[in-house]
Amino acid sequence: MDNVNHNSKEINKLYIKNMVCDRCIMVVRDTLKQIGIEPINVKLGEVDINQEIDAPIKSELKQRLESLGFELIDDKRMVINERIKSLLIELVHHNNCKLKTNLSDYLTDKLSLDYSYLSKLFSEINNTTIEKYFIAQKIERVKELLIYDQMSLNEIAYSLNYSSPAHLSSQFKSIIGQTPTEFKNDNNSPRMSLDKV
Repeated sequence: MDNVNHNSKEINKLYIKNMVCDRCIMVVRDTLKQIGIEPINVKLGEVDINQEIDAPIKSELKQRLESLGFELIDDKRMVINERIKSLLIELVHHNNCKLKTNLSDYLTDKLSLDYSYLSKLFSEINNTTIEKYFIAQKIERVKELLIYDQMSLNEIAYSLNYSSPAHLSSQFKSIIGQTPTEFKNDNNSPRMSLDKV
């Protein structure tokens, strides 16, 4: 197999913490353009550029991103951690949890790293497991869909790949302390910002 990366001189990656939605992508893209960096591709937690960034520009970018609630990350372990989070957020909030394989295989395939390593790293940094984080993201998505009130509980369960509405309700109550119906009827029930989940 050819291990030579022909694009290594052309493409540089930036990793950015707390990118959780399409709006974040737009804000980061605009911020880069404001300081003269033309991104090739911007997705959750990751930006591809085809230029080198010198220290003063990087410092300015770091400050601008931090003022918007983002963080430029260089530490390899933190980069992997953020990539795991971004993949799970994208899976839950943009792809409705549609997996053609199990979660461990999905992450292993996407990140080209052994799942036991990913799992250990994630748990050490976040004090929770990948599975619990994935479930927490699913619950936030359920809250969002309940508040929008455009889908029945059956439709929500189906769209988020739950085995049944009863399974969704049970998981929801064990985490939130209310049934989905109680949550929906309780105007004081808060949703969490995805970067705080």
